[in-house]
Amino acid sequence: MSNQNQIPKKKKKSNNFLVQGTILAAAGILVRIIGMVYRIPMQNKIGNEAMGIYSSAYYIYNIMLLLSSYSLPLAVSKMVSARVALGQHKNAYRIFQSSLIFSLISGGAACLITFFGADFFATVVLSEPAAAYSIRVLAPTIFVMAFLGTLRGYFQGMGTMIPTAVSQVLEQIVNAGISILAAFLLFDMGAARDVREGTDFYASAYGAAGGTVGTAAGALTALGFCIFLYVLFRRVLKKQMRRDNTVMLESYGNIARVLIATIIPVIISGTVYNISNLVDNSIYGFYMTSAGEAEHYMANWGVYSGQYYLLINVPIAIANSLASSMLPSLTRTVTAGEKGEVLRKVNVTIRFSMIVAIPSAVGLTVLGYPIVDMLFSQDTRLGGDLLFLGSLAVIFFSLSTVTNGILQGINKMKVPVRNALIALILHVGILIALLYGLKTGIYGVVIANMLFGLTMCILNGISIANYLNYRQEVKKTFVLPALASIIMGAAAYLVYYLLRLLTKKPSLACLAAIVVAVAVYFVMLIVFRCVTEKELLSVPMGGKAVTIAKKLHLM
Repeated sequence: MSNQNQIPKKKKKSNNFLVQGTILAAAGILVRIIGMVYRIPMQNKIGNEAMGIYSSAYYIYNIMLLLSSYSLPLAVSKMVSARVALGQHKNAYRIFQSSLIFSLISGGAACLITFFGADFFATVVLSEPAAAYSIRVLAPTIFVMAFLGTLRGYFQGMGTMIPTAVSQVLEQIVNAGISILAAFLLFDMGAARDVREGTDFYASAYGAAGGTVGTAAGALTALGFCIFLYVLFRRVLKKQMRRDNTVMLESYGNIARVLIATIIPVIISGTVYNISNLVDNSIYGFYMTSAGEAEHYMANWGVYSGQYYLLINVPIAIANSLASSMLPSLTRTVTAGEKGEVLRKVNVTIRFSMIVAIPSAVGLTVLGYPIVDMLFSQDTRLGGDLLFLGSLAVIFFSLSTVTNGILQGINKMKVPVRNALIALILHVGILIALLYGLKTGIYGVVIANMLFGLTMCILNGISIANYLNYRQEVKKTFVLPALASIIMGAAAYLVYYLLRLLTKKPSLACLAAIVVAVAVYFVMLIVFRCVTEKELLSVPMGGKAVTIAKKLHLM
């Protein structure tokens, strides 16, 4: 009888990381959708040039965030989860306290450097002086995000993704509302100043800065929410620490050393991995200036970042969420020495990320033009071209993100750093050749970006195979989802083409095609046995999916 009670409990525990990952993935998708929705009216109002300035300023913000505190959730969750797995709640709390002090120092320093160095970053790095306004507005947010990251990491290490998921949604809702309002108001103020002074500078500069105001407001809201949850959680926390009989408490000095040793590889890996956008921005800006086309630089970059990159990042959010949720769970499993369970989690995470990424890439390729045309009012042809050319980036970046998380989870922190550095060096060489040699323009940026993601996938895959003696199952992970996606893409395009002819309403035809694509892909997944009933039941809303499949006699 006791054995029967233990089996379901163990099974439930082993599947929990996928449930948590699905919760975080759902929140990630919702956050990306909100982010996409609010940027559409903003871009339609302030224009591609201002959107290019806005995106360029964000690259500086993201790099400073990476250097200061972006790695804190991952590092804190990894260290806390390892202690919790051993029942050391007092040591886990000490890690949390040390992380808060680190947040104060790193976040404060990055905030000051960003604020006072805004002119340098805008003029020298981005070749766009107007970006200085946006960079200064974003600087205080770095300080807020340092503390927010520590709280999120602590909750994740304790085994729950819900505070992170809910705070991300709240953060984005506030961000969206205030960003739209501020962008509209400041753009009009800048336009009025341009009229008074006979310039064409301030409308774009002020509009872009207005779009960044909501970021700080959203971060403050999310921080307030996480602090509120922490206050509620303190009673449980104190009870856990009273029951903790750990004799050897880790010193704060040792925790600080381990924290820094954990954070530095993640910082370097994350910076190298994400700096490619800033590098692309700088190289493309220098190229356009040297080619005598500086006036088209920010407009083209606005389409690249505000249309192409914005849309491909919606499905990539799922991979980010799966990687974030898997890391503490994988760390606990590695700490417990359960190699078989480690391999199972690696397999499931990679497979589920591909089940989402492959159809997303196919869908954006097939329906890229109508989606961009439906959402945006400016330069939709170029946005459609970039999506058609570069949608495979969804697959490459999803897989590279997940494999980064796997390597970090099995304590191979330096390996993603090495792989990202190799990929970045190749990426820069390819981009320069495409721009200066083949004169490919903004299309070269897309191609080089895809190849960067592909290089990371290959290098990470080789590393995982070597360290875990692991070989990814191919048929259900890649082949069958690809086949189902091709059928889905054909059905979606046929529906769009026919409805557009019949109704003369491209937006209606596009929406109908997306609905059909989701339905067809779901059916094909079941028909091809890409997922089993057991796997569907292990994720939120999976029970309803199984019920629908059985009503359709697919299961």
